[in-house]
Amino acid sequence: MPEIKVTPLGAGQDVGRSCILVSIGGKNIMLDCGMHMGYNDDRRFPDFSYIIQNGRLTDFLDCVIISHFHLDHCGALPYMSEMVGYDGPIYMTHPTKAICPILLEDFRKITVDKKGETNFFTSQMIKDCMKKVIPLNLHQTVQVDDELEIKAYYAGHVLGAAMVHIKVGSESVVYTGDYNMTPDRHLGAAWIDKCRPDILISESTYATTIRDSKRCRERDFLKKVHESIERGGKVLIPVFALGRAQELCILLETFWERMNLKAPIYFSTGLTEKANHYYKLFITWTNQKIRKTFVQRNMFEFKHIKAFDRSYADNPGPMVVFATPGMLHAGQSLQIFKKWAGNEKNMVIMPGYCVQGTIGHKILNGQRKLEMEGRATLDVKLQVEYMSFSAHADAKGIMQLIRMAEPRNMLLVHGEAVKMEFLKGKIEQEFSIDCYMPANGETATVTTNPSVPVDISLNLLKREMALGGPLPDPKKPRTMHGTLIMKENSLKLVSSEQALKELGLNEHQLRFTCRVQLQDPHSDPDTLHRIYTHLKSVLKGYTIQHLPDGTVMVESIVIKVSSSAEDSNTKVILLSWSYQDEDLGSFLSTLLKKGLPSGLC
Repeated sequence: MPEIKVTPLGAGQDVGRSCILVSIGGKNIMLDCGMHMGYNDDRRFPDFSYIIQNGRLTDFLDCVIISHFHLDHCGALPYMSEMVGYDGPIYMTHPTKAICPILLEDFRKITVDKKGETNFFTSQMIKDCMKKVIPLNLHQTVQVDDELEIKAYYAGHVLGAAMVHIKVGSESVVYTGDYNMTPDRHLGAAWIDKCRPDILISESTYATTIRDSKRCRERDFLKKVHESIERGGKVLIPVFALGRAQELCILLETFWERMNLKAPIYFSTGLTEKANHYYKLFITWTNQKIRKTFVQRNMFEFKHIKAFDRSYADNPGPMVVFATPGMLHAGQSLQIFKKWAGNEKNMVIMPGYCVQGTIGHKILNGQRKLEMEGRATLDVKLQVEYMSFSAHADAKGIMQLIRMAEPRNMLLVHGEAVKMEFLKGKIEQEFSIDCYMPANGETATVTTNPSVPVDISLNLLKREMALGGPLPDPKKPRTMHGTLIMKENSLKLVSSEQALKELGLNEHQLRFTCRVQLQDPHSDPDTLHRIYTHLKSVLKGYTIQHLPDGTVMVESIVIKVSSSAEDSNTKVILLSWSYQDEDLGSFLSTLLKKGLPSGLC
């Protein structure tokens, strides 16, 4: 039986370093190629040694697909293509292709220029890697080769994020990447059609969470920021440059305008201008409201939010600062955090998920003493708040997507093992489908039952309906009798008459014969008459004839009687039938073997 194999090289029972290998119909596809935010050693990138053949990935992979521009999904791409070695096609959407190199270069600067790490990709490698990228349009079917085709669907989450439907012959897989099933202030909700894939590979970051109403969360967020500003504190909001940043900026901008607040709001520079430039450029990827208001004003040009300079961190008085990156693992957000951590008036609001090992994860778990680089200890006195403005689907959203796509099997990645286990149980219980959650390096194998499409001739359908059969219903399988013809790699079910005509063949009548011995003292004609009488009483609703030529006919079945040469009381009954009446012929031979009842005349 054909099978699909799925092996996570990253994000198997873990968040970060997404990299999923799929083997389907003889093709090998890599889904995402991310880095892990919580590690600075070899564990930062996926372990490609699992698939390297002769030192090149090109020999093994048919294509690479990147779902969106977050570094835990694309951060290892230049390392994989330029340092490990891959020359094949890399697919991503237009916005992802535009934004991905900017984030990769920013990440490279922090790692190499500031931390001084070696064995890392260069700016040139990022450029060379991006030359291999083929952009995808939404809902456009792209033929990777003669057999492999892919199609992208809108995933919400961040600008340019896409789910991808991968198809080889009649086998298919859907990979969600990261997605959001509820629309927000600047993006729409994820959507996919009822494609019924063999496997749906879904993220499960918030596998056990059902988030409260978005409005309550926003009100809570604004209240906390306002209270902190009123008492003269500084508020740090660590964000990634694109996505939640724009969402929260729009929220604070409208609140500042409404409340006429004067405290400054800053956004760490560099990436922001470029980010907003891309939001303008790819306005069609945003939601309806933003597109409508875009005619009057650009929602990403802010009146109250100004560019941040690092010297502002020491300014007296209240302020709000959006700084990158979002998990406090490096960069400007970490620098500001170190400066403000010692004052209890200040506040840090973590608006999204934090990977294990990052400062963000540590402070959210209540750690108040942090060991920094160079063995220095940092006392955390400021208020730590967590408010999920994360653009990931929650448990309800994941279930919603399953209802939408109707997969035959489910596979969870990009989540914590305990939470995955809980969701796995829920999915299997509610949808009665198998759910897998392989760890990194483990392979989940799913056996598929590929359906073979067959055309049916109109005449055959009409004949079936004339016989009183119901109209074809895709949800209720039914048996149809006909002849299957294979012509030019396509199959067609036609009536036997049409098949003979199309193939230029003569019809042959195939008949089965069977001999049954019977003890009966009567003459041959009397025995035949007794058989006729017996069958008339047993077979109601069948046409039974006693013919002048000394035979009995039951439908197409012919019955003859002759005496044995050795013993005139032993009768040899010959039954002959065409293949259409095979069941009836078998029944009659079994019936006559039992003998004739006494008292028959």
